[in-house]
Amino acid sequence: MPMAIVFYGWWIALSCFFIALYVGGILFYGFTAFFEPIAEEFGWSYTQVSIAFSLRGLEMGILAPITGFLVDRFGPRRLVLSGAVIVGSALILLSFTQSLFMFYATFILLAFGTSGCASTVLMTAMAHWFKRNVGKAMGFVACGFGAGGVLIPLVVWLTDLYQWRTTLVILGLAMWALGIPLSFVIRHRPEQSGYLPDGDISTKPDAGQESESTGEETDFKKALKQRSLWTIGIADAIRIMIALAVITHIMPYLSSIGMSRAGAAWIATSVPLLSIIGRFGFGWLGDVFDKRHVLAAAYCLFGLGTFALSYVHVKWLVFLFLLLFPPALGGRVVLRGAIVRDYFGRAFFGRLLGIIIGITAVGGVIGPSITGWSYDKLGAYHPAWFSFAAVSVIPVVLALRLRAPRRINHGSLH
Repeated sequence: MPMAIVFYGWWIALSCFFIALYVGGILFYGFTAFFEPIAEEFGWSYTQVSIAFSLRGLEMGILAPITGFLVDRFGPRRLVLSGAVIVGSALILLSFTQSLFMFYATFILLAFGTSGCASTVLMTAMAHWFKRNVGKAMGFVACGFGAGGVLIPLVVWLTDLYQWRTTLVILGLAMWALGIPLSFVIRHRPEQSGYLPDGDISTKPDAGQESESTGEETDFKKALKQRSLWTIGIADAIRIMIALAVITHIMPYLSSIGMSRAGAAWIATSVPLLSIIGRFGFGWLGDVFDKRHVLAAAYCLFGLGTFALSYVHVKWLVFLFLLLFPPALGGRVVLRGAIVRDYFGRAFFGRLLGIIIGITAVGGVIGPSITGWSYDKLGAYHPAWFSFAAVSVIPVVLALRLRAPRRINHGSLH
């Protein structure tokens, strides 16, 4: 196959970027626009509506390991295609909601669809197509999730103009129009097209059948016993505990200290957008420097940003929070995948990343719940922020204690 001007892996990365942008903007950040209209129409409590929104956590928890197994076996194209079809159908079905049971059932269906279009699948595609530039590629795709913040005003505008039911139909149709064509750009392994990762040309006629497990990949069962896998998972669980606590409660927290709703909304929107800096920046740094040190730096900035959040009533500290927290938030997402690629290769990347994401789901449940309980009991958010800032020291230490990855020699592990 002749050398292309642009390595095909970057076209896959571009497709994954736009899929991430839409999924991140509509299903994660933008869904807040439907919260109040749905609660008002049906007379449901905020708790009842919140339960449905939390069901999307199925994708990050229960479904992530399953998705990881499926993407390793069938490749990312099939999962993205099925995910786009299911998500579009679920959004349209959600517009016909007439009961709380139907509301919950549709969100479960939405979680299944989202699992095919989220981090586990998209990052696995990058892990197969890149090696030297895996941090940059994953960072670029992860920028899509952060860039999804630009869709929040669009969702709000559509909801105000057409009401929530019609808006969901529009978003569902748009998911089909965008996700289905882009899924066909994605391919499983570069060897199937005569390449090696990063665009190297393979001269072996059976390259498409060649497996890295012969000398460069770990055995899956042995990988599960490696301390580094669980160290990465535990550190990231602490990170997601803090991250989801802040993302979930940032607007009520800012309102509780006297900030206007418009100001709070501006800061909430800035978090995903500014995370783009870290998603690409830390990905690039991870390709240049020791990923363990870059990871520790990201965790350190993350903790400092959480500490600064406690004092945002001092105006200049709002900017310090936005300078530290969002980039570190985005950078950790990229580094997680890049480090898994370095330590365990790509033969079982999807399964291993899915397991790690499943571990982090525990933190995702604990963080927002503890923060809400803290406010209910103590009447303030500051104790939670101070506690999270202190706990963030743990992932810094864990990152620095990771052993350097070693090349596998005849099936031995790092």
